[in-house]
Amino acid sequence: MDFDWIGCAFDLSALPPKDIEESFEDPFSLKLMPDEQGSGSEARYYNLGKSLQGHPVFSVFWTDGKRYRVIYARRMTSAEHDFFERKKAEEI
Repeated sequence: MDFDWIGCAFDLSALPPKDIEESFEDPFSLKLMPDEQGSGSEARYYNLGKSLQGHPVFSVFWTDGKRYRVIYARRMTSAEHDFFERKKAEEI
C-alpha cells in the first residue's frame, strides 16, 4: 500500500504514521463506506484496524486504488473497539 502523507491535515504526533499504515494491513481490518457522501466530493471511507503493537486505530481515508490518503486518524473509542472485536469474532 502506498500512503500519501504530504500536507497531512491532522497532528501525527499522537498517532504515528507507522501505526496507521499497519492498521490498514491488519487481516481483520474493516473498511467501510459511510451511508451518505457529500455532493461533488471524493468518496471517503472508514478503516478500523490494529497496529502490530495492538493499538486500535480509526481512520478516515480516500483512495484512487493505488494511493491512500488518510484524512483523519485517532485511537478507536471503546464503542468502535467493541464493534471491531464483534466483527472480528464473526470472521473467525
